[in-house]
Parts: sequence; structure tokens; C-alpha cells
Amino acid sequence: MRIGAAGAEKPVARLDDDTYVDLSDVVTDFDEAFFGVDGLDRIRPIVADRASAGQVSRFAGERVGAPIARPHQILCIGLNYRDHAAESGMAVPDEPILFTKSPNTLIGPHDDVRIPRGSTKPDWEIELGIVIGRRTSYLDSAEEARDAIAGYVVVNDVSERAFQLERGGQWAKGKSAETFNPAGPWLATTDEIDDVLALDMWLDVNGIRRQNGNTKTMIFDPYFIVHHLSQFMVLEPGDLINTGTPPGVGMGFTPPVWLAPGDVMELGITGLGAQRQRVLGPR
Repeated sequence: MRIGAAGAEKPVARLDDDTYVDLSDVVTDFDEAFFGVDGLDRIRPIVADRASAGQVSRFAGERVGAPIARPHQILCIGLNYRDHAAESGMAVPDEPILFTKSPNTLIGPHDDVRIPRGSTKPDWEIELGIVIGRRTSYLDSAEEARDAIAGYVVVNDVSERAFQLERGGQWAKGKSAETFNPAGPWLATTDEIDDVLALDMWLDVNGIRRQNGNTKTMIFDPYFIVHHLSQFMVLEPGDLINTGTPPGVGMGFTPPVWLAPGDVMELGITGLGAQRQRVLGPR
């Protein structure tokens, strides 16, 4: 995890809901440099030693930042759940649909989400996020991709549908407004997740359940996605991949349901924690 004021977060290892081990004296940040030198393997014995020695702190209401520093890139997979493709009125893809999201959209899991100027159709999307653990290209197989993954996070792929679908078909326009990528609260390493294709996902807006899904209904699983993307680009340590959303997004309702200032989104994934964001109006 990373806790503290925005821009001044310190790296910690969460032990449970109440306690953590401070790593700020041995780790600068959970960033490209950290993941690129097998940082996770390096801190495991440190965390174990400090926990056993009682060098444990209690969470005291600190702000929780995104569990990774600003990545080199945020890559997104569209229409990766058959039932979401159906509610969107779009064909099930034959291979992953790829678009990008500006890295400066990344915020903490409980930070406010701001609707951009000119927005008429702001929407929500609960997603499983993949964090890349090493520099990766031209992987030979999906099995090899497993070793390239550092861990998983909860992501809210906030979207502006009018910008995304009605402004020249450029999806990045509807995905890259400030605050549009809450992530966290923590990164769970791959060994902490028994089956990444058996994780329940949920999202509420103002206490009303809007999305209720499971990663088992993904069209392309995380290993396939990482292998596939590696054939077209270099994935850098610390890169974030948003893997798509199950049904229940606002544009899928009849009539559509859009976010408005004052709304509250709450969402989570089994084993990866929960998020809560308040929606603010434009600057």
C-alpha cells in the first residue's frame, strides 16, 4: 500500500485491516524502479522480520493512495465480458480491444472523482487491474505471462460516454479526465490470490447495487491479455492494465443512469479490498 497525502505517500506493507509495516526507509516508492529490480522479492523477508519483531504500526485514518506510483502507461481492455458487450450493443470481440488511459488519471481508492467540463454522460466501471512486474515483450505463451505479473488491484475505470462514443470514436477522450482511475486500496501479489478467475466484483451507486459480476466470465483472462499485449508493445515494470468490466454500467440501463455531483460510488473485488468515491462537479 501507499499511505499519506497526495504526492507524499509512503510505501507500506499491509498486514491486516488494522496494521502495517512501514517500508519507507528501504523503499523509495512502488514504482517502475522498484518492480524492475524484483522489489517484491526483496521486501518479503523485511516485512516478515519486522512483523515478527513487533515493528508494526496501526492505521490511524491516513489517506490511502493508489498502491503503485504513476505508471509508465495505463492500458485498458474493452468489452471483455460477454454480457457487458451485449448491454453496450456491441459485438463480442475476437481479440482484445485495446485503448489507453492517461497515467495522470490515477488516484487513491477513496479520493473524489471529478466530472469534467462539458460532461453529460459520466459512468462507472468496476475492473480488475493487473500490475506488470518486469519489462516484458514478445512473450512465448500465456503461461509465461504469469511470471510477468506483480499482482492485482481494484480499479474504477470511470468514463465519460459522450466523449468516448460521440466525439470521433476516440475512446481515450472519454477515459482520460482527471481522477478517472481510482486504484487500490492495496496490491495483492499473485501468490495471495488462489484463483484470479474466481473473484466476485461489485459496485454500488448511492447504496444501490449496479454491478455484480465475477472474473470467471472474462472473455480474455489476465494471462492471455499480458501475452497478447506483449506482441505489440513493451510492457514496463509498474504498468497498469485495466481488464474490462462486467454488466451494470450506467449506459446499459433503460433509460441510462449517469453519475451526478454528490453521488457516492462504492466498489470492491474479493481479496483486493473496497473503494469509496464521492462525485464532484466540474472545476
